[in-house]
Amino acid sequence: MFSTLSRAAAIVATAVAMAMLPPAVAAAQPAPAGQPVRGGTLVAAIYPAPNQLNVTFNNQYANSAVSANVFDGLFTYDDKQNAHGQLATSLDVSPDGLRITIHLRKGVKWHDGVEFTSADVRYSIMEVLKKVHPRARITFSAVEDVETPDPYTAVLRLSHPAPVILLSLNTAEAQIIPKHLYEGTDVRTNPYNAKPIGTGPFRFKEWKKGQYVELERNPDYWDKGKPYLDRLIFREIPDPAARAAALETGDILYLPFAGVPFSDVARLRQNQDLVFDPRGYVYNAQIYFLMFNLKRPITGNLKVRQAFAHAVDKQGLIDTVWYGLSKPADGPIPDSLTRFYTKDKPTYAYDPALAEKLLDEAGYPRKADGIRFSVQLDLSPSSNAFVPAGEYLRQNLRKVGIDVKPVSSEPSAYLKKIWTNYDYDVIINGFSTLFDPEMGLTRQYWSKAVSPGVPYISATGYASPEVDRIIEAYQKEPDPAKRVQQFYDLQRVTMRDLPLLPVMDAPFYTFYNKRVHGLDFDPDGSRSSLKGVWLSK
Repeated sequence: MFSTLSRAAAIVATAVAMAMLPPAVAAAQPAPAGQPVRGGTLVAAIYPAPNQLNVTFNNQYANSAVSANVFDGLFTYDDKQNAHGQLATSLDVSPDGLRITIHLRKGVKWHDGVEFTSADVRYSIMEVLKKVHPRARITFSAVEDVETPDPYTAVLRLSHPAPVILLSLNTAEAQIIPKHLYEGTDVRTNPYNAKPIGTGPFRFKEWKKGQYVELERNPDYWDKGKPYLDRLIFREIPDPAARAAALETGDILYLPFAGVPFSDVARLRQNQDLVFDPRGYVYNAQIYFLMFNLKRPITGNLKVRQAFAHAVDKQGLIDTVWYGLSKPADGPIPDSLTRFYTKDKPTYAYDPALAEKLLDEAGYPRKADGIRFSVQLDLSPSSNAFVPAGEYLRQNLRKVGIDVKPVSSEPSAYLKKIWTNYDYDVIINGFSTLFDPEMGLTRQYWSKAVSPGVPYISATGYASPEVDRIIEAYQKEPDPAKRVQQFYDLQRVTMRDLPLLPVMDAPFYTFYNKRVHGLDFDPDGSRSSLKGVWLSK
């Protein structure tokens, strides 16, 4: 039951023209204060634009923000790590921790009218999540099979206790997709990724690439009375200044994931029609990292990586590019995850003189032109802010004789370059640690996580027997105190070896119009559906 889940979770605690849009429907009607209003269209924007509407193999946040309205997960989580049912109503964990029995909601239908059953859960976990999801393929690695004794019961049979699974059953981590439309196909190229059939509160209607994704109310949704809105429209507005202007004019009403220029935040917060809110991102626990290619001679040199760590002015970067809307990270686990975070680990203060000394010791003295060596810095396409960040880092590192050449790529080219070809020196990218660090960190540091073509997992070439032992211990450890100590050990060793350099906490926030009510600000709210949202007049 949910109490069982709560106890178990405690163990792991953890300017596009409006004319491009389809014709508008009737506006929402006024109602007494605090009472949800039915009808209306919520126009939102998301950047970068989604490239799939199925996050079982590419869980980039823009994909999640849209897709979560079409697909349900089994549960959602509140800020106390309690689970709330979606496609599932409850679960039980066997005393030995080797069986997780999930009780499914009856009467749920896919948008094409086919009944949702335990067969969909088994297919999604065994054939998709365990094989192609960047994180779930590791998180669910202990699942040997999913038994389906009846259409409304799914039993996860495990090779060893894996408490992390209990916090991984939402739509962002374990989206459930229809077996009858995907079985026998390559999930990554299935045409339903662009015209999804889900169980969620909104049905897919249209995707005009380069313009918008349109979703419409699912009249047969299992959560009776919801959603309140008739339609959702996610506009593609590549220019951040245009997104800010659209917020101010009311052309868009909802903008998550830090969608406006950071230079505009202070001004927009003074706008009486807008609300700024940083909640809804705790589940992500995301950090921006510099990730090094250890197979390259320069970045494979530990002293060079240590020099980077001392040469990067993290606070200066935050103040200059992100207008102070974040704080430096001193390790791969943010201090917001208080149970798992430790200060007792190697840290690297901003010290350009020490960086220069390390570079000399590494065998890279300054040449006649003052430059020691050149490296490319590939910039994540997930945020416009990485472009000025690349320029700041170029100037910052030049002070110690490192010539940094920032490189921008389209999302598909970037993913292929880094996670298929491994053709890079250094990248800057955000990686989520998540509610339980096992979900987010295992994929980055475990040598067995490497899988060419799967994005956002280990691509450094780092292979540490010591770290592998730590990871394989916490994956099976039932004692919460011992497991916390193992995460402390992981932080100490990885900050010593520096395959990735934590730079700063990801500065996510949401802007929305005051007409918008009912947004979900639970830890996974930013990647949850908008079924509870309504518009006042």
